[in-house]
Amino acid sequence: MPRHRLRGIAVVSLAAVGCSLVFLGLHGDLGSAETSTASRADPARDAVTRPPNQSLTAKPESASRSRVLPASLKIPAIQVSSDVIRLGLNEDDTVEVPKDPATVGWYGLGPTPGQPGSSVMLGHRDSKQGAAVFYRLQNLKPADRVAVRLSDRAIAHFEVTRVVSYANEKFPAQKVYAVKTRRPVLNLVTCGGAYDRAAGGYQSNVVVYTKYLWTSDSDT
Repeated sequence: MPRHRLRGIAVVSLAAVGCSLVFLGLHGDLGSAETSTASRADPARDAVTRPPNQSLTAKPESASRSRVLPASLKIPAIQVSSDVIRLGLNEDDTVEVPKDPATVGWYGLGPTPGQPGSSVMLGHRDSKQGAAVFYRLQNLKPADRVAVRLSDRAIAHFEVTRVVSYANEKFPAQKVYAVKTRRPVLNLVTCGGAYDRAAGGYQSNVVVYTKYLWTSDSDT
């Protein structure tokens, strides 16, 4: 991948089963977009990835305060029903990724779904065993529903507004991970486009943008 020069942010990549999931850098105004050499036969190898700019995302709650967290995700239109794990940082300050292709990960340094700001969930498209949790993500359409059950048993409801595929080098990291809004936003990300092993895997990212509807005490 070529180097990206962006004022105020650094864009780098995260390989998830051969695709690049792009994040805002923690610091600096010059970053590189690294692409994993992973293939479908070896999905566990991930490229080094820096997390979003934490000054533009929700700050973690104090350890002395309990925080409501996402527990599970349902997307009926594509038959997704998955537990949600919290993703943090590795010791080298890279972003963790779901180890299980069947499980969705939530970037825990951003807001909880239903809170103001950009909440982001990511999942694998496939693995060496076959289709993964977000294999059909690109098939979602506007008005499809997304439900996130929270740790306090409430359910945050969202509606798909659009589905966009971005070439890896044109991924709008600011828009996906750090959009400036007081409204709750949930963005779902996976890999997409053509798979080119020689070029490092999938050449695009699929982003599903949703709008917040309401929070309820049940699935209704």
